[in-house]
Amino acid sequence: MIKLGLIGQSIAKSRAPALHMLLGEVYGVDVSYQLHEPRDESPEAFAETLEQMRAEGYSGTNVTFPYKQIAVSHADQVNDAVKLVGSTNTLSLRDQVSAANTDYTGFIRGYRGRRGDAPAGRVLIIGAGGVGRAVAFGVFDVGATEVLLFDLNEAGARSLCDALNASGRKARVVGKEELADAARSADGLVNCTPIGHYKTPGNPLPLELFGGQAWAFDAVYTPLDTEFLKAAHGKGLELVSGFDLFIYQGLDAFEIFTDMKVDPAEAIKRFREEFDIHSDLID
Repeated sequence: MIKLGLIGQSIAKSRAPALHMLLGEVYGVDVSYQLHEPRDESPEAFAETLEQMRAEGYSGTNVTFPYKQIAVSHADQVNDAVKLVGSTNTLSLRDQVSAANTDYTGFIRGYRGRRGDAPAGRVLIIGAGGVGRAVAFGVFDVGATEVLLFDLNEAGARSLCDALNASGRKARVVGKEELADAARSADGLVNCTPIGHYKTPGNPLPLELFGGQAWAFDAVYTPLDTEFLKAAHGKGLELVSGFDLFIYQGLDAFEIFTDMKVDPAEAIKRFREEFDIHSDLID
């Protein structure tokens, strides 16, 4: 038995357990996958949950909002993606705590799966938290020329902006009064906030700012067809969905947890058939 889990808040509808247990069936591994919601959003609550999971013999855990940056400090070893991005969503718990960032690799694979070699261009990213950091670095691997960052927490946006520029990438923070101009000048629109999630419905960008861009991505995948993606689709933008990120980051994480190689086409086909996953926008 391989014991896996997910640490985060508002994760009751996560499809991660279904994905990892299905992969276990496909590849002949007995997998248990449990959801863990710490008592609050504090670093102390995260540490308690992680310690409990290690004591119970977990082989690995995924990490989601709001703990992706907090989790880095609990790792004994971090891979290059974590060093680059500054956050982690995948912790291997065998012997020592090893951190990876499959949001970073998963976004790149998901984007290329939808848009091939089409360059990302100038990208407006709304939300500079854990997944925002991964996507902000990832877009440069798919041809971004500049990233414009907007977050209500301006200090978080500034921190990410500084990290991007320090690594030789081009980024700047935009304030609320600049958001409209930033959206209209962008080639890609990206939502990395929780807005649009079933617990926090809505759209982080006014409807009148959609149109004229080439593509859009929403990190939210519950529901699959978010208000953000509906607005982008209505204006003819190509879509990269939160499901694309979810599935590829999950495949990468399973490989880390089990040391097995996964056939992505077969895994995605099986998962969508098994759980009747469909989207009116991207299918």
